Amino acid sequence: MPTKPSLSSINALILDMDGVLWRDQQPIGDLPTIFQAIERSGRKVVLATNNATLSVAQYLDKLRRFGVELQGWQIVNSPEATAQYLKKRFPEGGSVYIIGEAGLRDTLEAYSFHHSETDVCAVVAGLDRQFNYEKLKTATHLIRSGALFIGTNPDRTFPTPQGLVPGAGAILAALQAATDVEPIIIGKPSVEMYRLALERLNACPEETLVVGDRLETDIIGAQRLGCRAALVLSGVTSESVARSWQSAPDCIATDLTEVIALLTKD
Repeated sequence: MPTKPSLSSINALILDMDGVLWRDQQPIGDLPTIFQAIERSGRKVVLATNNATLSVAQYLDKLRRFGVELQGWQIVNSPEATAQYLKKRFPEGGSVYIIGEAGLRDTLEAYSFHHSETDVCAVVAGLDRQFNYEKLKTATHLIRSGALFIGTNPDRTFPTPQGLVPGAGAILAALQAATDVEPIIIGKPSVEMYRLALERLNACPEETLVVGDRLETDIIGAQRLGCRAALVLSGVTSESVARSWQSAPDCIATDLTEVIALLTKD
């Protein structure tokens, strides 16, 4: 049976998306009811995702289609965190080679980083469902020529209604094999995304619960920063794997509905 500890000290929530809120275009549970329960409890919430395929505006649109209205400050995604990292390294912006989809390209563009195949300061790689050998070859040449190699996130897979499919981490693995260079990872388990989420929540780690479906990113990232962590079994992780994990999460639940029920019960 899932672990059900008291969560009465929790005042803020950081929720993952894929495997927690939905599988691709299929919601997990009654999302409007879940977010209404969070609002009634008086707890603040931010969504933090490694998925780099959509921009903040696109995530807000997706939530609306599921009947949930949030504000832009409540979305933290790896493209935004990647753009902020690049801006610190290259304040004037510049040319980058992007392996990724519209959410990543549009976000980097907004921070003055433009896609190019020559003379780039960095190769930025995320999930790209049109990834092919030509993109691999171009990125390999640029990285071997000295371009910074940045990965939006290390997730090897992500959940869909049909099962697990390759994620950004699978593309990063191909690039690392071809270049002998390890990428700089921006998304979870790096704590930078969680720090940004805590700033927006105006909350401290001890009073914040992170809810995710992936032990090696969501849960480890939360534990590194000192947040409480709840693992849901609605995504990529089985209960047997969760219970054998050495750094156990504070809570193991079937899905987000169960986590929110525990919160509101306390």
